[in-house]
Amino acid sequence: MLGSVRAAPSADSMAGTDPGAAPRRAPFEPLSRQPLRRAGRAPPRPPYLWRAEAEEGGAGCEMALPRLLRLLPRALTPLAGALARPGCGRALHRAAPALVPAAPDFNSFVTRTNTCGELRSAHVGQEVTLYGWIQYQRQGLFLVLRDFQGLTQIIIPQDEAHSHVKKLLSNAPVESVVRVTGIVSPRPPGQENPKMPTGDIEVKAETAEILNSCKKLPFEIKDFIKKSEALRMQYRYLDLRSFPLQYNLRLRSQMVMRMREYLCNLHGFVDVETPTLFKRTPGGAKEFLVPSREVGKFYSLPQSPQQFKQLLMVGGLDRYFQVARCYRDEGSRPDRQPEFTQIDIEMSFVDQAGIQRLIEGLLQYSWPEERGCITTPFPSMTYEEALADYGTDKPDTRFGMKIVDISDFLRRSDIQFVQNALSYPHGTVKAICIPQGVRYFKNKDLESLKESAKSQFNQEIMEIICRPDGSLKSLLTKFLGEEQQSELIQALNMQVDDVVLLAAGEHKQVCSALGSLRLESADLLEAAGLVLRDPTTFHFLWVVDFPLFLPKEDNPAELESAHHPFTAPHPSDTSLLYSDPTKVRSQHYDLVLNGSEVGGGSIRIHSAEQQHFVLEKVLKEDSEVLSHLLEALEFGAPPHGGIALARTGSLYCMPRGLGQRGLDRLISLIVDAPSIRDVIAFPKSFRGRDLMGNAPDYVTPEELEPYHIQVSWPLAEKEAKQN
Repeated sequence: MLGSVRAAPSADSMAGTDPGAAPRRAPFEPLSRQPLRRAGRAPPRPPYLWRAEAEEGGAGCEMALPRLLRLLPRALTPLAGALARPGCGRALHRAAPALVPAAPDFNSFVTRTNTCGELRSAHVGQEVTLYGWIQYQRQGLFLVLRDFQGLTQIIIPQDEAHSHVKKLLSNAPVESVVRVTGIVSPRPPGQENPKMPTGDIEVKAETAEILNSCKKLPFEIKDFIKKSEALRMQYRYLDLRSFPLQYNLRLRSQMVMRMREYLCNLHGFVDVETPTLFKRTPGGAKEFLVPSREVGKFYSLPQSPQQFKQLLMVGGLDRYFQVARCYRDEGSRPDRQPEFTQIDIEMSFVDQAGIQRLIEGLLQYSWPEERGCITTPFPSMTYEEALADYGTDKPDTRFGMKIVDISDFLRRSDIQFVQNALSYPHGTVKAICIPQGVRYFKNKDLESLKESAKSQFNQEIMEIICRPDGSLKSLLTKFLGEEQQSELIQALNMQVDDVVLLAAGEHKQVCSALGSLRLESADLLEAAGLVLRDPTTFHFLWVVDFPLFLPKEDNPAELESAHHPFTAPHPSDTSLLYSDPTKVRSQHYDLVLNGSEVGGGSIRIHSAEQQHFVLEKVLKEDSEVLSHLLEALEFGAPPHGGIALARTGSLYCMPRGLGQRGLDRLISLIVDAPSIRDVIAFPKSFRGRDLMGNAPDYVTPEELEPYHIQVSWPLAEKEAKQN
């Protein structure tokens, strides 16, 4: 039941400034007085008035936005040059004028005086007005009020004069929205809560109002209460009240804002919105189709702005970026989303190294301070090195257990299956060493690993165990003398209780199988209590020199693009494009973070003749569907390249083995979220459904008529729909 109780306001209610509050920073102060918390980073800019300190130490003066905008380019030019160089933190302090934005004011334009997370001992004695949700209420004595920033304990008055306030707050259901006005008081000695930022104070309520009562909840809004994901998504608006989701979405917003600052303000990029409705393109991942009123004609929702950003370079924009919404109809896939976000970037007259420096600077500038520092430049390895050492093109370099090639050592042995494997052109024998595997693995774990390699890669695995006395236990030992066993222990750097998994066969198959077993073994070790992959450390890695083409899975005699058909060949391999395209490396690069791809891009083909050759002669595709792009390349297209942070495939095709990446994936890694759905406000289920709004949904035949579409219902669905 809604109600309102208001006492007469005190004489000094809402009067003047807050004497006990922490002193406000001037919106602009010299860097010598108020340094940035980290080089190259600044708090969000306020929307209107700023304060500027004269460059020679003069008095501050307030300037309105128009004048500020006129001064901004002059101020940012030295900043951009400083940030582009190594050691930009020191250069920033030398180059920046005295411009430091103010901290955000969460209480501007609203009727509250404070948020529920900001009151401290300095506020004692002040009258405050808080708005929020009732988190907890105990026996009519006190309640805990929650908003986006934190919690505040509210003392319910017990005296007769405030009996109506007591009745109102005591009977209010949990999660009701209330307004409380009261006096900030210190908590009694011994009742402080050091786990709460506001744990030293409480607010003694004087007036209160229930703004909206809450009916019975489908689940409790508490972080430690486990809820099924389906229930969380059905009531997403309630789940959003939790602190983890609030934190994730706000951190995401801050990172995107800093990315915009870095790209637009410091490096002159142009934010361009590209069309959402485009045409269908062949091959690869499925695109969502949108009917039009023209008979038989459909739009398609783009999987990325790939073609548009290249056309913008032809149009002379030079530097483009977009926080782009992208779409992919992949059906039922775990931890995938049919719509996702990527930071899309394209530049003219750039090479691979330039793109890499840009992204390293972008991430360093936008990186959350509470997640520690990241070091640039990021290390780099070739695709072949990643496959040989880690069995994947997205290696997790936080832990060891690298793949070791023991082909040369075993070539001298009489082991038949080894000799058979080495007799093939790309035959190899490789192994991984699992530290303390005997201690942490059970027999069923080893059998599960071997079965996994067999079922996924058709690869047989043989284990070798190092006993406490240093001898080896394996089927191989009867073919190896003591000296050879000792050499094998040394080659694999085996210790007591280590387990080695050995595979022999074709190079790529062996590496892929061992790379998968390496990750599965890490999962098993961590489940048993051994920490290998620290979620608070961030290991970035560039993977370069991918093959330009790969054999098709369904027809190995034909080729498909490893990335997309607009990727340029490596300059050293251009001649091979016309003689032996299977050996051509590409100018494609992937950015990997902790074993997940968070970005990918390439230098593009800017020659219409070369692009036509790739489409028609190498890929055997009809180039007519891309005639607009091919024609554009004939009108003086500049050399250009780009990247998507993070990218999920391409507009043209979905390369084999390329999973969904996206800004969602990057943020989920930063906050160590178990699912990308925990960093998206309104995600879809793994089946692509919106459980809250029940989408997709049926439409009537009358609604389909303008689009010249009829639905042919399967009998079972037709009966279900009628019922």
